[in-house]
Amino acid sequence: MQYILNAPKTINATINLPASKSISNRALIINALAGSNIMPDNLSDCDDTEVILSALRDMPEVIDIKAAGTAMRFMTAYLAVTPGTHILTGTDRMKQRPIKLLVEALRYLGADISYEGNEGYPPLLIKGKKLEGGSIEIPGNISSQYISALLMIAPVMKKGLELKLTGEIISRPYIDLTLCTMIDFGAEAEWIGSDTIKVESKPYTPRHYFIENDWSAASYWYEMIAINGKEESEVKLTGLTDGSRQGDSAVKYLFSMLGVKTFFQTREQGVPTTVTLKRISLISDRLDYDFINQPDMAQTFVVCCCMMNRPFCFTGLSSLRIKETDRIDALKTEMRKLGYVISEPHPGELCWDGTRCEPEADAAISTYEDHRMAMAFAPAAIKIPGLKIDNPQVVSKSYPHFWTDLKKAGFTIGEEAGA
Repeated sequence: MQYILNAPKTINATINLPASKSISNRALIINALAGSNIMPDNLSDCDDTEVILSALRDMPEVIDIKAAGTAMRFMTAYLAVTPGTHILTGTDRMKQRPIKLLVEALRYLGADISYEGNEGYPPLLIKGKKLEGGSIEIPGNISSQYISALLMIAPVMKKGLELKLTGEIISRPYIDLTLCTMIDFGAEAEWIGSDTIKVESKPYTPRHYFIENDWSAASYWYEMIAINGKEESEVKLTGLTDGSRQGDSAVKYLFSMLGVKTFFQTREQGVPTTVTLKRISLISDRLDYDFINQPDMAQTFVVCCCMMNRPFCFTGLSSLRIKETDRIDALKTEMRKLGYVISEPHPGELCWDGTRCEPEADAAISTYEDHRMAMAFAPAAIKIPGLKIDNPQVVSKSYPHFWTDLKKAGFTIGEEAGA
């Protein structure tokens, strides 16, 4: 399937964003470890959350988490401490995504996990049992989901966990989000140094839990307002929290440098509210930023800066190589289709100095089974009428009603088969 996008001249809409996938997935695992029969409120309805919800509800012998990387990491740890024997598997792409570091860490803590296929990759055979826990060191520059997976099961281990992160620590806000969610459910967990986290052996406490909406999803609306460039355009986004624990809430500061101002409805801090986005005239000539704490935002800003003709240099992107696709190569390839030559001066960097090339005639953006490729490129239709997006259904991974919301904002979406 292929969508053909055309944008309105001005954008005016109120959008009810999806619930945070990151918080939903953490809350589900922790809620299950707490033995609670009460589901968290406002759960995300995205694919990644649905596969965790289904797995925890049914606990089949073979658990297929499809393309959900978060689910693979979190469920590996959860099953390791939960009685029963299961095979954990996923899509062909998932079977190419490394999981060896997490498996080795869990084995060190006493887990019984073996590989059903290639060494270091899913599918996994997991025989759950009570783990000893203790002290362990792992690199800080691996996916934060590995770290979060270990932290979330720590309260149910006999000795708890002391986790030392070596080297550079990436995506620290996601680690902090995990710790905050754990503490909300009664865990005793804290940083005891700049690189070490201590979690006591203390069971979680069941509780009612409400999940705020998703700042990652908000980023695409910021992108649209930035690219549109008209001061009369305005988007209202519901259910966001000022002072949110979500690392991607930094988007409000980053987009201020691209001329988008954020207005919060007056309400007590920590309570979800409505955010209004408006275009202002003050913008920077270029944007340089280290995305080590918000790597998932890189696609949004690469596309946005090119559409605004703003040179950039983004660092801290090494983890993009092991996402749903190799996002660094995917961005370079797809931006070239549109006439923009993106370079990678050093590993984990993406830069654009304004160099252009001849765009492909009738080009279609490939999405690589990656939801963020589809959503980051969709706003480019503001500058490129008739922009084509292949396999647009991938947005269901995190924002199932994205295309419906675009239509609410005045975009027209044509459909063709066969892409």
